[in-house]
Amino acid sequence: MRRIGAAIALAAVLGACGGGDAGSAPVTVFAASSLTEVFQAIDPSAEYNFAGSDDLATQIKEGANPDVYAAASPKYPDELFAAGLIEQPKIFATNKLVLIVPKANPAGIHSVADLAQDGVKLVVGAEGVPIGDYTRKVLENMGASDVLASVVSEEDDVKGVVSKVSLGEADAGFVYATDVKPVADKVTTIELPEEAQAKVDYPIAVVKGADDEEAARAFVELVLGPEGRQALDQAGFGLP
Repeated sequence: MRRIGAAIALAAVLGACGGGDAGSAPVTVFAASSLTEVFQAIDPSAEYNFAGSDDLATQIKEGANPDVYAAASPKYPDELFAAGLIEQPKIFATNKLVLIVPKANPAGIHSVADLAQDGVKLVVGAEGVPIGDYTRKVLENMGASDVLASVVSEEDDVKGVVSKVSLGEADAGFVYATDVKPVADKVTTIELPEEAQAKVDYPIAVVKGADDEEAARAFVELVLGPEGRQALDQAGFGLP
């Protein structure tokens, strides 16, 4: 019912602003991979491109023209705003990091310290990708940056990390807490100290020159409004 309600809410807003005419193209949203499930729940009718926030920002800089951009870090929205490519970003959600291991846990990983054991295969996000930068910040905060010596793969987005661990191709990986639910039957979560957490904020903004500016504003308002906040909360995101 929540999905139906969200879709109806968006349709009503679009109709009121003249963007909901029959045959009109769906709103186009570039969004961080970690938003895949929740954004599709908030508005199933939108056209999405889910990828790393850095990759999506590069596409916009190179001429891609979505209606909305939502990222897993303020870094890239701030750059696009400074360049005049998007409107003022607004923070709509927060998150935190956890460590995940396969259910079978063949490497016997029970803490971050265990990642330093010989033969451990650790997967992380690449540098420049929000999940990769957050991971390095958390490890720095814990005084555990040395475990990066166990990294066997650096992924372009968080879904790549989740996939390798859930499939048993890696012994452990750092992901957002909200990424665990879709693979809860395949992985075990290891919580990280609260004091070590990085500040994970999600900004959203209308892209300048959007094909359908009114629909773009309606989508942003839907995410920021009660329907969006309820969906984000149920998906495990924090609310600013």
